[in-house]
Amino acid sequence: MSLAIAIITDLSAITVLAYVLYFRRHRRRDLLLSYVALNIGVLAVTIALSSVEVGIGLGIGLFGILSIIRLRSDQITQQEIAYYFVSLVLGLIAGLRPTPEWTAPALSALIVLAMFVVDGHWTASRSRRRTITLDRAYLDESELAQVLRTTFDAVFVRFEVLELDLVRETTLVDVRYQAAKTTGRSVASEAAAEIPASAPMQESRPDAAATRQRVSA
Repeated sequence: MSLAIAIITDLSAITVLAYVLYFRRHRRRDLLLSYVALNIGVLAVTIALSSVEVGIGLGIGLFGILSIIRLRSDQITQQEIAYYFVSLVLGLIAGLRPTPEWTAPALSALIVLAMFVVDGHWTASRSRRRTITLDRAYLDESELAQVLRTTFDAVFVRFEVLELDLVRETTLVDVRYQAAKTTGRSVASEAAAEIPASAPMQESRPDAAATRQRVSA
């Protein structure tokens, strides 16, 4: 596989993955930069190490690259870590330049297509995960399940009690549930329709004018 094909394959794959799939869906510019930088860096080092004739040298070099990549930010979700891993894999596939030449483009396209499908809004669109603190210590799991099902309007609930405080009467729960199908109008739109927005403004203007008159007097 030629070097030009490897670079074009990798740049095309990381553009689709980082910008088209990730950024347009999740809108984090900092991670967009991280994915592209990681991918290009792994590609460059892999191409440089591929010229080493001894196979163990390439293996040790790649191990050194992977050992310095650590994810310590608390703001990175498991979903975003998956994008990190895929960005790294795309760089390795293109940098190793496997034969025949269609192998790297085919594998890269397959990986990007898998991310497109799995991270799409149509895949498990009603599945949710929440961490919730309840103002009561629930010892009965069946009662707790019913409370969570009612709270989240869920058709299926699976939970794990993370902390049970009998002194403060609280329960910390990690909840995985499937939300019920929503109707046409959302709760927010109905609430906004019931509140007359112009009424408070009209009532407050005479008071403000009277206040200015008293101050000037």
